[in-house]
Amino acid sequence: MLKPAMLWISCFLFLSVTACAPKDQAAEMDYDETKKMVVDILKTDDGKKAIQEILNDDKMNETLVMDEKTVKETVEKTLTSKKGTEFWKKVFDDSKFAEGFAKTLQNEHETVLKKLMKDPDYQKMLMGVLQDPEMAKRYGDLVKTREFRTQLQQVITETLASPLYKKQFEEELKKAVEESVKDEMKGGGDKQS
Repeated sequence: MLKPAMLWISCFLFLSVTACAPKDQAAEMDYDETKKMVVDILKTDDGKKAIQEILNDDKMNETLVMDEKTVKETVEKTLTSKKGTEFWKKVFDDSKFAEGFAKTLQNEHETVLKKLMKDPDYQKMLMGVLQDPEMAKRYGDLVKTREFRTQLQQVITETLASPLYKKQFEEELKKAVEESVKDEMKGGGDKQS
């Protein structure tokens, strides 16, 4: 399915091509010939330049506004399709992209949590839960269970897999190695003297 902008441009080019052709020839041109001609025109430098000019025109962009339903369907198809899933897996393998994406989400999560912490109802509920003696006993019992330890191990594993944590861990590891090398160099220099 053609995107609205490309459909409009194709129609515009088709009308332009057929309008310039002699009347007898325009009537005899079939769909395949017209399609081939339009595609050939689009592939030329002039065709590409014309499309760029049309797409950069503010008035044209106003007329090409897509409705909400089309945008939603396109995003859903892109994100949920097999190709979309493979694309996102590949994109998130890039540590810089994953870090930037996680930072963006982190800011949103922090904003939500800060708003909740200022909410008196949320504070009251949270304090009530934390101060309940029965809850304290349950927490004590919970941390002794095998399920809790398994869950804790999973949380630690997920934390270690987090792009933000990975980046931070890599930086700390590099600093430690550099300091270790500097210390060895200082110690090695003293021994040789």
